[in-house]
Amino acid sequence: MTRPKSSSGSSRPNRPSGGRQQPRPTSANTPQHSKKEETEDTEEPEEVAEIAAYSGPPLAIHTIGLGKSYGDAPALVPLDLQVAEGERVSLIGHNGSGKTTLIRMLTGMLEPSDGTATVVGHPIASLEARAAVSYLSDQPVFYDDLTVWEHLEYIARLHGTEDWEQQAVDLIEMVGLTQRADDLPMTFSRGLKQKAAITMAFVRPFELMLIDEPFVGLDRTGREALLELLSLAHDDGATLVIATHELSSVREGQRLIALSGGEVTYDGSPDEADVNALTEGIRLDEL
Repeated sequence: MTRPKSSSGSSRPNRPSGGRQQPRPTSANTPQHSKKEETEDTEEPEEVAEIAAYSGPPLAIHTIGLGKSYGDAPALVPLDLQVAEGERVSLIGHNGSGKTTLIRMLTGMLEPSDGTATVVGHPIASLEARAAVSYLSDQPVFYDDLTVWEHLEYIARLHGTEDWEQQAVDLIEMVGLTQRADDLPMTFSRGLKQKAAITMAFVRPFELMLIDEPFVGLDRTGREALLELLSLAHDDGATLVIATHELSSVREGQRLIALSGGEVTYDGSPDEADVNALTEGIRLDEL
């Protein structure tokens, strides 16, 4: 198949269009969902009705008492969180602070122990939520027998991406994978795997992107491409939640949330925070 040539301009991430067909999600960006779950998703639980009673500005994320425990050990203390549509939020904290736990629950990949949540107005793990959320993990998962290009085609078609081929070509060029598009990402180094994952996260429409340590292993080309794509997505109205140790990128966000020991220790402007201390798990009232 002849692929389109790279366009001269930057590739803008896909934005969802009205009346979009709801795709059948699978793994990472496309997690599996059973028929039984589809039936259950149509029945709104009582807890969701409580969330729906909220009357403030439109929310991309709304949690009420959302928590996760492993036995007696809390990974995330029950959390009430509201993130408005279009916000760009940086999520920081030491290893084990609860960042990945929160993000994985919001994607529907990890079942909460407590509480409820909605993303873009839909219960987490529902088909509608998964269709609206793109997830960029620091440990991307690929099919063993699909090339980078075949992954992009599969994800784009699954989510109804318009003009996906040109979008894919532009994304591949941005991250520097043009010469590796026909290779299996399973064989890549960590940095190249992360670049491939970036293209797959942005080739599909989304309203909310959840991002977990995206800069790990990236070279300068990959880092600059990711920062540009995040800015373009945010300019187009997407909500971004970025868990990161890359402190130089934190101030790109409008809001900073810090976690320590599964609890929120800061929620406010990044300009008013001691980012280094918060990343190390030091509470501001201890300074």
